[in-house]
Amino acid sequence: MEKYCFGVDLGGTTVKMGLFKPDGELVDKWEIPTVKDNGGSKILPDIADSILNKMKEKNIEKDNVIGVGIGVPGPVDPNGICNKAVNLGWEDKIDLEGEMKKLTGLNVKGGNDANVAALGEAWKGGAEGYSDVVVVTLGTGIGGGIIVQGKMLVGANGAGGEIGHIHVVDDEEEACGCSNHGCLEQYGSATGVVRLAKRRLNEDNEPSVLRDTEISAKSVFDAVKAGDKVAGEIAERFGEYLGKGLAAVGCVTNPQIFVIGGGVSKAGEMLLPYIQKNYIKYTFHASRDAKFALAKLGNDAGIYGSAKLVIE
Repeated sequence: MEKYCFGVDLGGTTVKMGLFKPDGELVDKWEIPTVKDNGGSKILPDIADSILNKMKEKNIEKDNVIGVGIGVPGPVDPNGICNKAVNLGWEDKIDLEGEMKKLTGLNVKGGNDANVAALGEAWKGGAEGYSDVVVVTLGTGIGGGIIVQGKMLVGANGAGGEIGHIHVVDDEEEACGCSNHGCLEQYGSATGVVRLAKRRLNEDNEPSVLRDTEISAKSVFDAVKAGDKVAGEIAERFGEYLGKGLAAVGCVTNPQIFVIGGGVSKAGEMLLPYIQKNYIKYTFHASRDAKFALAKLGNDAGIYGSAKLVIE
């Protein structure tokens, strides 16, 4: 009988799920709402019920399921323990793997959602064919996942790959969401681009289309594409910070490729040179030939990575 596995991407609003074959073929995908009432106590039972119902629908026996991989928005240690996930209402440690095994009767493997998404991009996305990969997601914050020799870099407490909180500026007065000051996330994320844009516009009165529009990462990079000089300067600053931060990562992990995803990456290929030239400027010489590419899997990266997690 044919073998299958499930990939689960647990988010604060929805749970994305996919049914896969071991070679990475996506057979089916669907979503259910994330019910966070009562400290998120219904989340794992809801996921388990949905998986078991899908198995009934597809006439799949448990013996034919390799297992369930699940990515969650919180640190997951090597023993499958999630050390809080505030966005889910999980204020205490959760035995993620153990609870899901009890609920489904299936093999379960868990991981942090950013790390798992990186594994997905390395398996079937922008870094397919590479074994040493850094995936950077530029959204409201900066998420990261590091793959070394095909394996996720998890760390002792599941907090490996927190690229967004690399320190890049000493005299920053505004606090990062993590409460530190001068984190990469404050300059390279979507909100970081807005911060850089507002600061640049306050420096002088040089004309720019950005003075007559709502400032967002999209409006900044749209203005760059239109040839706006001030927007170009903002993009240069963005690239300087992000390139410098990733240079530090390159010195430690020596990746073959950096994959850039998240909402900011919708600016397209034009984004990459701003980052890459500064990466080359700051990183160790032996790491300078790392490639840069855009993510390909979009919102499906998590389910692909989760499936790969359990296949591994």
